[in-house]
Amino acid sequence: MNWKQPKVYAVQHKSESVRAASRSGGIFTAVSDWILTNNGVVYGCVLDESFRAVHIRAECAEDRDHMRGSKYIQSKLGDIYKNVRKDLINGRTVLFTGTSCQVAGLKQYLGKEYENLFCVDIVCHGVPSPKAWGEYLHWQEGKNKAKVLKVDFRNKTDFGWRAHKETLTFENGKRVSSNVFTTLFYGHSILRPSCYECPYKSVMHPGDITIADYWGIGKAASEFDDNKGVSLVLVNNEIGERVFKAVKEDVRWKETKLEDSMQPPLKAPFPEPVNRALFWSDFSNRSFDYVAKKYAGAGLINRFKRGLKKIKRKLIG
Repeated sequence: MNWKQPKVYAVQHKSESVRAASRSGGIFTAVSDWILTNNGVVYGCVLDESFRAVHIRAECAEDRDHMRGSKYIQSKLGDIYKNVRKDLINGRTVLFTGTSCQVAGLKQYLGKEYENLFCVDIVCHGVPSPKAWGEYLHWQEGKNKAKVLKVDFRNKTDFGWRAHKETLTFENGKRVSSNVFTTLFYGHSILRPSCYECPYKSVMHPGDITIADYWGIGKAASEFDDNKGVSLVLVNNEIGERVFKAVKEDVRWKETKLEDSMQPPLKAPFPEPVNRALFWSDFSNRSFDYVAKKYAGAGLINRFKRGLKKIKRKLIG
């Protein structure tokens, strides 16, 4: 049973290499390490060879490491719920990670509580269309005349934790950083229709622990604010508290105030954009190049305007 209000923490993994490899502060690695050391299994999202998001099962750190980082597309679950139930029945400790709706779906599927199940859900902005992601990759491959070799949805290494810029590496050696898919994502038209009515856009979540980037950390715990990543951790019940206590030695942590930790997805769903129908009409009937220019500012004029803004900011600063 979840508490009426979660306990809130700012968390950073003590290992700088772990934090560098993580999207935010490395809490997922700390928790999953504890599960794996206790002969448990971890279920989470990775990108497959075609850069589609899929859930997999991991029994070792090497496989688990592929689950690190953000994937801003809907993941395919396949038989994952069935496999989780098999592991639970066989007495394995299971960590399942995913969006709140995926965690709620798992619990509904299982139909009963399991003492050996631990769930971590993420604070989700919304789930973008895999089709839009596929068309974006195809567009980038055409522009760069090579297949995509690697994807980083949010390149923290080159641009810092606060930035949200996707970086694609191609087979011909080219490396391109872009804001096109990011802009479409934050425009909200590529989100699933159900995301506009999501019941989990609040501080109440179905996971035992809920994790996110700790936006607003400068106010909540300024000593953690180094632009290398901080995890927001909501401990939702006694199970979550027990696991969080077990990993405290591996992380730097500070209890913070809920009111200093609120971000839009913790308050309400994002409304459906008024131009969503027009966007999908253009997406279906026009080229992706047209969509990128119209909805994501990918044209030459828009790039020129952004360049002028950067110059102005430097001159003012």
